[in-house]
Amino acid sequence: MNQKLILPLCFLPPLVAGCTEKSPERPNVVIIYADDIGFGDLQCYGANAVKTPNVNRLAKEGIRFVNAYACASTCTPSRYGLLTGEYPWRRKDTGVARGDAPMVIRKEQYTVASLLRDAGYSTGVVGKWHLGLGEGDFNSQDWNGLITPGPKDIGFDYSYIMAATGDRTPCVFIENQQIVGLDPNDPIAVSYTDSFPGEPLGRSHPELLKMHPSHGHDMAIVNGISRIGYMKGGKSAWWTDENIADSITGKAVRFIENNSPEKTGKPFFLYFGTQDIHVPRVPHPRFAGSTTMGPRGDAIAEFDWSVGQILETLDRLGLAENTLVILSSDNGPVVDDGYKDQAVEKLGDHKPSGPLRGGKYSAFEAGTRVPFVVRWPASVKPGTSKALLSQIDLFGSVAALTGQPIPENAAPDSFNSLPVWLGKSSDNRSYIVEGSGGTLSLIIGDWKYITPGKGARYNPQVNIELGNDSVPQLYNLPEDIRESMNLAGQKPETVDMLKQKLNTIRESAKTR
Repeated sequence: MNQKLILPLCFLPPLVAGCTEKSPERPNVVIIYADDIGFGDLQCYGANAVKTPNVNRLAKEGIRFVNAYACASTCTPSRYGLLTGEYPWRRKDTGVARGDAPMVIRKEQYTVASLLRDAGYSTGVVGKWHLGLGEGDFNSQDWNGLITPGPKDIGFDYSYIMAATGDRTPCVFIENQQIVGLDPNDPIAVSYTDSFPGEPLGRSHPELLKMHPSHGHDMAIVNGISRIGYMKGGKSAWWTDENIADSITGKAVRFIENNSPEKTGKPFFLYFGTQDIHVPRVPHPRFAGSTTMGPRGDAIAEFDWSVGQILETLDRLGLAENTLVILSSDNGPVVDDGYKDQAVEKLGDHKPSGPLRGGKYSAFEAGTRVPFVVRWPASVKPGTSKALLSQIDLFGSVAALTGQPIPENAAPDSFNSLPVWLGKSSDNRSYIVEGSGGTLSLIIGDWKYITPGKGARYNPQVNIELGNDSVPQLYNLPEDIRESMNLAGQKPETVDMLKQKLNTIRESAKTR
């Protein structure tokens, strides 16, 4: 595996006062992973049209990174890279997963959760999953029984999840790999190929909809909203979109309460993936009108509330001082992603991507450069960092934090970046690799190289430049953060150097 030296916490004197006296105990670890929140969507990153006081507090008490990257410009591959330490582009089955997809992370793979479980942590995942369930072919799950393999098989002791996304079937919560509230007399069935006779669809029964699709999203109707995919039965288990944030945030809070070190004698790891601000954006009525931007802005406010609930719980239980909280997003922003929710009409002066070009799905910076905040009061001095940082390094950094060894074949792309994550150093990895569909980008120093490809340059449905081109692209990011001037023709030697480096990285671990 291509990793820097990984040492236990007590052998990293720059990080803490030292191990001879009162070093912090191994911290609890909480990851708050937002969905589709862009670089410019939060107040502490420059947003003015929405207030995010709880995220602001986290940033004020921790480190706000401004050069942090997700592994990909869409959700499933980003989550795969975050949890496995392996670039998602090394495999062919890590694209945006259908709701009936088998588990993308194979049960024999070693994950961040596996590592922390083996290090003596209680481990839990709550909220959006979108990494598939079961094994074998698509639509092979037994939704009416124990759905296996699942999160427990890859390191999570507890799980309360949405199988995919809010806009995909099945629209139910799954706790410890069984659907919550399912009536055995009304079994659930899911399909992504054939509709179920007698079940109304968004495309054929628009009169049943309270939110209409702008493109796609015209299949099964749940809670007055049509989705991607078909579903029948299981009606007692269907979620209500307005209550999703309350439900998953409540479960996250209870996980912390039930797994407090005082109760269990060991630290905990919580991976909390929010539905906000992914479509369909249907925040609870108490957030309706809290911004001028309609449901998309209100969903940002709801996300901030969820963050506040986590922070409040840590404070109440006396856990804040020794809990490492990491907040980030799985990819960049999208305004119209399939529903007529007035996101475009009410955007106003708000810039979801901040100064960056592109957005979700894009190889340009806004696709993968995301908010990233780290707080650990016992060891982190607040501030802002310009250090280059990648979510792929969660694995190696957590291994260093706990001193837990990584198996030989695990996390081939993850480095120990703990000194940077904790603000003790700005000397991090020398490069960043980003993925956008079949297009890869490499950042080294001031330069960003985007590989040539045949993909479309623009997606008119979501109004986003995808960053694809038939020729190589080269940008000097410090001078051209908007990626407006392609310098590849003027700097062929730089293009060749970056191309060769990317090829070396591609060949450094066997593609699986």
